[in-house]
Amino acid sequence: MQSDRYHLLLASAGRPVQHGWWAREATARAKFTRWIGEYGNLPGARITLIDEVAGETLTTWPEVP
Repeated sequence: MQSDRYHLLLASAGRPVQHGWWAREATARAKFTRWIGEYGNLPGARITLIDEVAGETLTTWPEVP
């Protein structure tokens, strides 16, 4: 089992582009914000932060209404 609980996924035009895993939520959320600035201009960019232990999506960008 992977010890890093927080999974960050960057997709562009519906295809996975980059993944990252972190043990601390604060670190993962900081990376989430950084990725928006770095990759938010990709065509159809979508960034998702998931708590793999709880099995829930914590946040997405852009936000889904």
